[in-house]
Amino acid sequence: MANTPITIPYGRQAIDQSDIEAVIEVLRSDYLTQGPKVSAFEAAVVSYLRATPGTPPLYAVAANSATSILHIACMALGVGPGDAVWTCANSFAASSNCALYCGANVDFVDIDPVTLNMCVDALRAKLDHADTVGQLPKVVIPVDFAGRSADLAAMRSLADRYGFSILEDASHAIGSLYQGQHVGAHGLADITVFSFHPVKIITTAEGGLGVTRDPILARRMEMLRTHGITRDPTLLEHADLGAWYYEQQALGYNYRVTELQAALGLSQLGRIEAFIQERHYVRDFYREAFNALVQVEKIILPPGDEAHSRSALHLYPIQLGPGARCTRRHAFDALRAAGIGVNVHYMPIYLHPYYRRLGFQRGLCPHAEAYYEQALSIPMHAALSAADLDRVVASITQAID
Repeated sequence: MANTPITIPYGRQAIDQSDIEAVIEVLRSDYLTQGPKVSAFEAAVVSYLRATPGTPPLYAVAANSATSILHIACMALGVGPGDAVWTCANSFAASSNCALYCGANVDFVDIDPVTLNMCVDALRAKLDHADTVGQLPKVVIPVDFAGRSADLAAMRSLADRYGFSILEDASHAIGSLYQGQHVGAHGLADITVFSFHPVKIITTAEGGLGVTRDPILARRMEMLRTHGITRDPTLLEHADLGAWYYEQQALGYNYRVTELQAALGLSQLGRIEAFIQERHYVRDFYREAFNALVQVEKIILPPGDEAHSRSALHLYPIQLGPGARCTRRHAFDALRAAGIGVNVHYMPIYLHPYYRRLGFQRGLCPHAEAYYEQALSIPMHAALSAADLDRVVASITQAID
């Protein structure tokens, strides 16, 4: 089975001739690393998000990965040794690693078993306890799992009450809507981070981008992605000695995105709504095709969109229900053997060996653990054909029924 080729992956990029030509154009230009495409891409994302008129402007900062942006966003928010940062247990490790890079202590909040996002009630209870013992978090990092926005309005209310910042990990959610606005444009988070990995909604091969309404946070992130260096005359601590002059004002990193990546991102962004429409078609196909299995509780499908909200559907995670006649491992192995590239998103972060050595134990987030035991991400991307979908449904039905 290990050598069975995956012919239908759970996620993949959709590259067309316009993307190829955009990258070739950069290869023929004078700029390969830093140039006009980077700022053009940042501006295009801000334009796409379309913040409500009359609200403060959005600022965008692109980097070589979403992990990099999460890291420098934590730094920009002042996270340092001894601070506490909380995130969602059901996520990729970057959502908490970014705080550890800053020397902070991390902790985890359980998920809502329906939405699979950070549970507001669990967060509120944890905050109440932390307040009594004087251990409130400096930053909370909710994750928009699979493309569905976390309940940012409720979390903003808690942030205002308890005094923490919100760093929204929207790596799955470029193009998602929350309360009628694009994720990242509503301003409920201090910083929102997107990912452009090939399995995401649009891709820059590797890359990420943070948006904020706070110009000070944006300037900090811009400086930190480039070694902590600035050439901005308004920020220099000493007189400008000439066009060559720059200053390193902080210990930053080389997290810069390239012109090639930005050009690809610009091209992809022009088709993002078509990509999301295709993903919603796939979602609707699955909901109809799996209805019989749902009725007999053999599988559980992700919830639909709430009013005035829309998931970008980065992932489509089903769960094996109580009526399933097989284990998740059996279903996973059978589907991989059939060439269906299913995956599992995610083992709770704190169950990884590294985090276990930090003292975390099973039982911390029961809902996240219960979800993980039955979860199976099935193919969800814009390049799935009708034949692909028929094959995925038949293979899953055979494996589970």
